[in-house]
Amino acid sequence: MCEVNQTQVTQIRLLGFRGLAKYKTLLFIVFLLTYLIILGGNLLIIILVTTIDHLKIPMFFFLKHLATADVLLTTSVIPMMLGIIFIDEGRLSFVGCITQLYAFGIFGFVQCFLIAVMSYDRYLAVCKPLHYASLMNPSVCLLLVSGSWFLVSLIASSELMVLVQFKFCGINYIDNFFCDFGPVMELSTSDTSSLILHDFVNSIFLIFCPFTYIIITYMYIFFIILKISSADGRRKAISTCSSHLATVCIYYGTLITVYLVPGDDSTASMNKYRSLLYTVVTPLLNPIIYSLRNQEIKKALLIFAIKLKNTQL
Repeated sequence: MCEVNQTQVTQIRLLGFRGLAKYKTLLFIVFLLTYLIILGGNLLIIILVTTIDHLKIPMFFFLKHLATADVLLTTSVIPMMLGIIFIDEGRLSFVGCITQLYAFGIFGFVQCFLIAVMSYDRYLAVCKPLHYASLMNPSVCLLLVSGSWFLVSLIASSELMVLVQFKFCGINYIDNFFCDFGPVMELSTSDTSSLILHDFVNSIFLIFCPFTYIIITYMYIFFIILKISSADGRRKAISTCSSHLATVCIYYGTLITVYLVPGDDSTASMNKYRSLLYTVVTPLLNPIIYSLRNQEIKKALLIFAIKLKNTQL
């Protein structure tokens, strides 16, 4: 319970981009168009992988789930952000804020596991091509994906159970456009040291462990590529991994930019803008990377366009 002179927080105010109020029309148009492109690009990948036969292979199965996570992540944030830009401020019930934080955590961190699973797929494709089909069969693919979603949901739920036990009294505004973990935790009037430790341990498991695994996997891949005698063989092996490697660099590059860049007095304000990198930029670039750099996607787009044209005749 709160102190006598304090009020229990039941509603959260999101201050959004108050410093950019005079540009709100431009910001609204830019983010609306970006959101539509994100939805269009990622939903197109999901539809192509689901309907086009030659894309029903492990790499694209994992890509479909990555695209699904991107759609869910942006949908949990951007529509509300557009409303905040339009009316200069957003309001959420405390329960709604915690729900958004929970959803954002699941859809964001599951990508760490999915990208790690994709690196394992690339490792088998390059290093163990003769055993690839047996090692990466549909049952294994389903187990890897469902396991990723389950583990991330379980870890996020454990942290949520700790968070909701804290007291939130008095201040109820966040200088951000969504309920991120750091700003929400700062609202608590309880001792949050246990939650900080809990979050640190979870972050090691959710971010550092998958990233370490990806680095080790690619060390093995590059070692095998160096042993390939023909230049064409090396180029083909590198091409097999290039799209995924670009995704790894973009995703973890944004996380490092937001969470590991040294802070100063304006860190909280700057993190609000840095958060746009993984809520907007990464989901926007993922379908572009795979669409432009992958011949199979281009071929599937052509087949899909022909099918769509035939249905209209």
